[in-house]
Order: sequence, then structure tokens, then C-alpha cells
Amino acid sequence: MFYCEFSLVVAKIGRLSTKDAVLLLCDMQEKFRPNIFQFSNIVSNAARVLQASRILNIPSIVTEQYPKGLGPTVPELGAEDLKAHAKTSFTMMIEAVEKELEALGNPKQAILCGIEAHACIACTTYDLLEKGVEVHIVADAVSSRSQTDRLFALSRLKQSGAFLTTTEAVLLQLVQDAKHPNFKEVQKLLAHPSPDTGLLAFFSAL
Repeated sequence: MFYCEFSLVVAKIGRLSTKDAVLLLCDMQEKFRPNIFQFSNIVSNAARVLQASRILNIPSIVTEQYPKGLGPTVPELGAEDLKAHAKTSFTMMIEAVEKELEALGNPKQAILCGIEAHACIACTTYDLLEKGVEVHIVADAVSSRSQTDRLFALSRLKQSGAFLTTTEAVLLQLVQDAKHPNFKEVQKLLAHPSPDTGLLAFFSAL
């Protein structure tokens, strides 16, 4: 008689929750503007996520990569009221950010927007995953200088266990119900479709 042993693998669902999430906005700075693929649309999508986070009382954290040389966060992101943490490391998980996360009770989920996908977004994701944090990368709010680096980074990060999502999907997952008290405010952010950031033609690669 043969006995088969089965290991039960429970897939992570990745359901976002306003009470568990933090929004991380990575290095969307002025000097990157002419060099990042689809920069304006990436920032536009990230700005929508930031607006929704304010409506839903989700905390947000901003970093800037070597701001002395690369300039400040671009104004159209709408993050002027947030303290930007300067860094030189590729990961966002510097001491100041770690302390801010600790003060927030170490959120279980991170919503991640910014640049560059294959560098700072990747390193931040790896650090968060190693800490057991569930990472949701907003694919249409993340980019690199080249579309090749961007797409391979997203594919690699998915392999590592991050969830790939979109701006509109994040907003709808966070409210979950048209009866949510803030639904109409969030719905206004979805009045127009998110701008195309060149992902659809390469979807099979993800």
C-alpha cells in the first residue's frame, strides 16, 4: 500500500486593507523627469493613490534619492505636506523610515509607487518581504529609465512574492463597497481612466 503525502500550500490572497496598509512613495524627483519612461503618467497615477490614501486615512511615506543632486519631489505628486526622507541607499528602508513605520505600528501591507523599478523599488520590496510585509507594487505607478528594466523588474519582483496591481485596482480594493462612507470621494479619482504607461503590450511578460 502506498501513501501519498500532500503539503497544503495556501496561496496569499493579497487583499488590501486600510487598517493594515502604508503608502510608500519612492524618489519621484525633478532630475528624473526627462529620463524615466512615462514619468508624467507614472507620477499622475501615484498622485491618485496618494489622494485616495488621504481620503482613507492611510499613512504615506516619501523618500528622495540624493536630493542635493537629483532635486526635490516633483510638485504634481502633491506630497508637499509630507516630510521627504533623504537617502543614498537604493532601498527606502533607511533608519528614518524604519522609525516612522515603527511609530505607525509596523503596517502589514505596503503599497509601493515610484522609481526606479529595477533599483530602489526592487531593493525596497526585497527588504519589506524579508520582514514579512505584504508588498503591493502599483505597476502603472512604477517605472525605470528603460522599459526593458521596468518590465524585467516587475517580473522578477512577482517571482519574489510581491503583488502586482494597478492604480484603479488599489483604490477599489481599499474601499471594497459602494456603501463605504468615502466611496464617492474615491470614485471621483476614477472619473477618467488611468493614463496608459505602456504595460499592456508586454502583459504576457509579467
